[in-house]
Amino acid sequence: MKPLLLTLLLASTAHAAAPKIDSVALLEQIGTLASDEFEGRAPGTQGEVQTIEYLQQQFKKLGLAPGNPDGTYLQAVPLAGISCHPLLSAGSTQLKFGDDYVAWTTRALPQIELNDSELVFVGYGVQAPEFQWDDYKGADLKGKTLVMLINDPPVPDPRRPKQLDDKVFGGNNVTWYGRWNYKFEMAARMGAAAALIVHEPKAAGMPYDAVVNSWGRENFALNSKQFDPYFPAVAGWLQQERAGELFKAAGLDFKELRQRAVSRDFKPVPLGIKLKLHMPNAIREVASHNVVARIPGADPQLKNEVVIYSAHWDHFGIDETLPGPRTQQIFHGAVDNASGVAALLQIARAYKALPVAPKRTILFIATTAEERGLLGAQYYVRHPLYPVSKTVLNLNIDSLNLWSRNREVVLSGMGKSSADEIVTALADKQGRTVKPSNDSYYRGDQLEFARAGVPTIYLRNSGAKMQDYMARQYHTVNDVVQANWNTSGAVEDITLLFQAGYQAAQAKEPPIWKTGAEFRR
Repeated sequence: MKPLLLTLLLASTAHAAAPKIDSVALLEQIGTLASDEFEGRAPGTQGEVQTIEYLQQQFKKLGLAPGNPDGTYLQAVPLAGISCHPLLSAGSTQLKFGDDYVAWTTRALPQIELNDSELVFVGYGVQAPEFQWDDYKGADLKGKTLVMLINDPPVPDPRRPKQLDDKVFGGNNVTWYGRWNYKFEMAARMGAAAALIVHEPKAAGMPYDAVVNSWGRENFALNSKQFDPYFPAVAGWLQQERAGELFKAAGLDFKELRQRAVSRDFKPVPLGIKLKLHMPNAIREVASHNVVARIPGADPQLKNEVVIYSAHWDHFGIDETLPGPRTQQIFHGAVDNASGVAALLQIARAYKALPVAPKRTILFIATTAEERGLLGAQYYVRHPLYPVSKTVLNLNIDSLNLWSRNREVVLSGMGKSSADEIVTALADKQGRTVKPSNDSYYRGDQLEFARAGVPTIYLRNSGAKMQDYMARQYHTVNDVVQANWNTSGAVEDITLLFQAGYQAAQAKEPPIWKTGAEFRR
């Protein structure tokens, strides 16, 4: 090897080991994206116009090439905005939208009617052959409304009954079977007309207010002539106390049935109550966008393979029905996910500072409509700008640790791919340990990449500060920039993500799925 080339490669490796993350610029970028001027960054609004223009300017300023092969920094994502105004009754009980339930549809139809759709309790709504588990037992559920429990069945360990059996589902770690995405998809597969998940705050991992804020206003779907196979005609959440009352009205004990559902012998239980729903919908076409930039790979062969960094730019916009001045009506989304987008820009900056580009191409995607069902990421993997089969890793960034340094690296989805080994080794060099978790793995953009067969890395936060954020600020107008933020933990995580992507881009063999991983190609 020529001395100059060797020097450049060594310099590149050394620089990659210690990128300089500008914490001041990081906070400035979060502050800009979470400002009143950006109006909560809702897709299809002036807030989107501001956001995508800002991101294009930032990528150009950094010197990144356009990510779209058409020579632009944008990928058009056609959406349908659907505002539902449902009237729902179960038997003789009229349920109040918001207080008692939230329901929506992904079908761009002017009206949806359900007449006398029988309510059927299907336990956890799980069909998992590898665990000899089937909550459906061959029942004919076409046209019916399924009532489901969130999370995995909490099966006790036969040797230690106070603990969960980690050999059945994930023990304390949530699996794909426990997520609302999976449950709605199963209802659609069963031909059900509707599915209502009983909201239990601890099991759902979010308060009921977050459910109302997330799904209780205008919802979005990909604007397609085909119905979304991931959802029945009507999807929704049922407030826990109201669910108990409905079961009681049916002469059933909700707590007893919930306990009975933690068994392989469970069979669907008809409630003997009919659901009626009248759902007129206001529909609008929404022209939204993913923002994409790239650093072409330097290796003649490997440059056709891609490492993707992603972070969603969108949030919930403005709710003018809220009291107070305009700034208190804006969902600023400072942590979720102005912080992730700012991290994306910092990582792009670190890559551009390398003397030699990585062997594989690095693609940066700021996705739209994550808060509306991972739609920007979903559209990308269905209409990829670069072949999914050539995409070797996705590193998704959603909500930075802005409170303190953390001795633990929480790796959501750990155990699924050999990318775990990259994270573990890098964390060790930082003097940190890796803690496995599936928290949020199935509700972020990385899920869409994983479902397409791409291994992922997704870091999460832990600790009391994060719990307080989830309880008080998450998906509310209170998610704003805080004067007491500490970026030390964020800088460490950003550094680790940069190094992990760089290693995957340089490696002879990219990360692979582990045997038994549900998304293995």
